[in-house]
Amino acid sequence: MTAVDNSAQPSNGRTLNFPVPDAALPEGSTQALWTHSLIQAKRLLINWARDPSTAIQALLYPALTLIMFRVVLGNSISAATGQPSIYGTVPLIILVGAMFGSIASAVGLRGEMTSGLLSRFWTLPAHRASGLVGRMIAEAVRVLLTTIVIIGVGCLAGFRFNQGPVAAIGMVLLPIAFGIGFAVMVTALATVSENLPLVEIVSIGCTLLMFFNSGFVPTMAYPVWLQPVIAAQPMSVAVEAMRGMSLGGPVLEPVLKTFAWSFGMIAVFLYPAIRGYRRAASR
Repeated sequence: MTAVDNSAQPSNGRTLNFPVPDAALPEGSTQALWTHSLIQAKRLLINWARDPSTAIQALLYPALTLIMFRVVLGNSISAATGQPSIYGTVPLIILVGAMFGSIASAVGLRGEMTSGLLSRFWTLPAHRASGLVGRMIAEAVRVLLTTIVIIGVGCLAGFRFNQGPVAAIGMVLLPIAFGIGFAVMVTALATVSENLPLVEIVSIGCTLLMFFNSGFVPTMAYPVWLQPVIAAQPMSVAVEAMRGMSLGGPVLEPVLKTFAWSFGMIAVFLYPAIRGYRRAASR
């Protein structure tokens, strides 16, 4: 039997010894899915950290928006409602950061599709679902970091956790469920059609949701015919849940409604996201 030479001779004359690949995982195993998904998530997080546009959309833009709302509208909203406006603005900006960060991520995904990077990953001996699962793990980490940054900025403006540590942990974790549901939707839109004006369509929807919800101004401030829509839209129920976990108020019902919206987006868009991602990677 002929021995396998695991050495290579680079141009500078040095010899490189590569380890024998004796720890390969079965391609379709659960362990491979977990390990390969973490590798993909790490890759994305490093890319996002090095990409100024993603960092701006995920961190800087939400932080500046929070400061702007606090300076321009904070006192007026507090005087009109009798409650500190910061308890509605902080949850609102956390959700805005989660959504606009997903848009920037989807733009990067389209770049990977165009460059052929997804196709090259598809040829590797890796679990087929690791690319999409890793992307969702990275989205969850991004939303968590955005939440921590916005809460930190909010604390400088007067935001406090008044309902104890358990409620505080719940407020930090709830946006992750919302962010993953939104990320699945945006991923599906990004992969279904390359000609779809993704940024324009989703940005318009996000802007409408941002200005027509109970975090911007109370539901009662809107016209009577619009109030049921405002109260039921996904950002409003998430804002009310996080407001209850920080300032006080109803928690169970808005949390259940937030989960219903989040898991509903996942249920509707997961299959299109899987199919679109698979088609984009395998062609």
